[in-house]
Amino acid sequence: MRGSGSLLTGKARLAAWLFGLWLMVGGTAAQAEEMVVSGAASLTNAFGELKALYEKKHPGLTVHTNYAASNPLLKQMQEGAPVDVFASADQETMDKAEKAGLIDPATRRDFVCNKLVLIVPKGSAKPVGMSALSGCRSIAVGNPDSVPAGRYARESLTQAGLWEAVAPRLIMGNSVRQVLDYVARGEVDAGFVYATDARQMADKVDVAFVAEGHKPVLYPVAVATTGKNAAQGKAFVDFLLSAEGGEVLARYGFSRP
Repeated sequence: MRGSGSLLTGKARLAAWLFGLWLMVGGTAAQAEEMVVSGAASLTNAFGELKALYEKKHPGLTVHTNYAASNPLLKQMQEGAPVDVFASADQETMDKAEKAGLIDPATRRDFVCNKLVLIVPKGSAKPVGMSALSGCRSIAVGNPDSVPAGRYARESLTQAGLWEAVAPRLIMGNSVRQVLDYVARGEVDAGFVYATDARQMADKVDVAFVAEGHKPVLYPVAVATTGKNAAQGKAFVDFLLSAEGGEVLARYGFSRP
């Protein structure tokens, strides 16, 4: 009987040890961190590298990234999407997010600048200045109602007195990356994108000129209030503003304000 009791005790100890191990593993899984970063489509490549670097610095953390035109990202947050960091390609969209209480205004920072350029399919004739757009049969542009790059383009064309003239020939894109694809595939004669986007397909598009007559292309970022990891959100914003973050962004063509 004593032998049986010892056996039972041994089994009980083993069960307790296994249960403790299960708790440790389960606890580790439960404590694994996640965060969501929503960024303007033009940030896709740069943020892809920044995400990997940030995860390496924070073992156990998974950074989920979500890219689209700035306005759709704002709408997602308005509908309750759990977002920890929001990076917009314009001030107007971030102003709306702040007014709606979707970001922490104390964390809002302008972190990079960009340029709006006109691109053409690789090897095509380049329009020289805005006035030359009259010779283009089709021009792709982000929809100004939802795409910041489209609003910048509309401002530039309006300033040049050309918006009404070219409006019938405009092909609207859902994001600046869609406009880039239209031009890269030769589906349109030209298109307005950011300089950083043009760099991503330098083998398929040429830059004709830098557009002027619009507000500065200044990107703000902030910790969102719809997420569940504000602490990591704040740390990620700080990372974007750090020297290391700046070096990555610069490699993709972004500059500091």
